[in-house]
Amino acid sequence: MPKIIGGSLHEHREQTRLRLFTALSTLMAERGFDGITLADIAAAAGVGRTAVYNHFPDKEALLLGFITHETEQYAAGLQASLDDIDDPVEQLRAYVRAQASLTRVFHVAPGPELRSVLSRGAQARVREHVGVVEQILRRILAAGIASGAFPAQDLDTTVPLVNACLSGRNLPDVDGPDRERAVGQTETFVLRAVGAVVPVPA
Repeated sequence: MPKIIGGSLHEHREQTRLRLFTALSTLMAERGFDGITLADIAAAAGVGRTAVYNHFPDKEALLLGFITHETEQYAAGLQASLDDIDDPVEQLRAYVRAQASLTRVFHVAPGPELRSVLSRGAQARVREHVGVVEQILRRILAAGIASGAFPAQDLDTTVPLVNACLSGRNLPDVDGPDRERAVGQTETFVLRAVGAVVPVPA
């Protein structure tokens, strides 16, 4: 019988899933998704190959599970950070900065590259989870409109436009003045796009 990781079967299952996710993200960074097999992932995770099938029927399902996990973790952390901010304008600044770091948080960020490795059905499921993050932006903007910080606008149009702007923004990877300036410019652009009053630098 395989050795149980953790103090219970539930904990064992969760720990195994996290090991698989870590192994997957590490191997994808090294070789890309198409360059790895379930056997490679199992070996890197330190689990038997059959253990992988107890959780995921194939490699795409494992990738989908990983993206779902990452998205849920990201959304929970983002919401927790926003809970300490009352001003919708400052909440939107925080949202923009969090989204600017998204590709560094996710090893496979939701975006165009997923179309090359996921089926249409899997892409639709990823889109459902990305919608959780979009709802956070929608709540920020709705609160800003209600408070008068932002003018009235159609959020069904504004939300995807803002996220398209953020997901398509190429920022310097290395922390420093160039990255900070690019993030600051993106932040100002988004604030102005939704109608916030942004002071012009002296």
